[in-house]
Amino acid sequence: MIKISELTEATPSVLESINQLLPQLSSKASSLSMEQLLELISSDSTLVFVCSNAADEIIGMLSLVIMKIPTGRKAWIEDVVVDSKARGQGLGKVLMDHALQEARERGVKAIDLTSRPSREGANRLYQSLGYQIRETNVYRYKLS
Repeated sequence: MIKISELTEATPSVLESINQLLPQLSSKASSLSMEQLLELISSDSTLVFVCSNAADEIIGMLSLVIMKIPTGRKAWIEDVVVDSKARGQGLGKVLMDHALQEARERGVKAIDLTSRPSREGANRLYQSLGYQIRETNVYRYKLS
């Protein structure tokens, strides 16, 4: 049985599970500290959804950031990752569907995300769910 839930409690085991998922998302991802995890789950704008198996082990996660801006509510999906041992079971789709439903319930008018071209499976998933490539430039200004 698979369960999707919002992460609302920071425990050492939750922190360990997330820190095991992060390198599977990006080789450049740094481990979170307990303080960072507490800050994340107490944020008013960030929702972290985790996917747990029957043994209550976290095997996937997704972050949904909801922003209130003058033109309405928008959302951004980040850090979608399913444990390599649990891939191919549709868990990414389940996480994405859950985030979409949550965004709808909160009055969001659009959800954006980015994905590196090298993440071919993730890109196929997003396109199969109806996400479309936008004609836009994405800019980044590094502060540190």
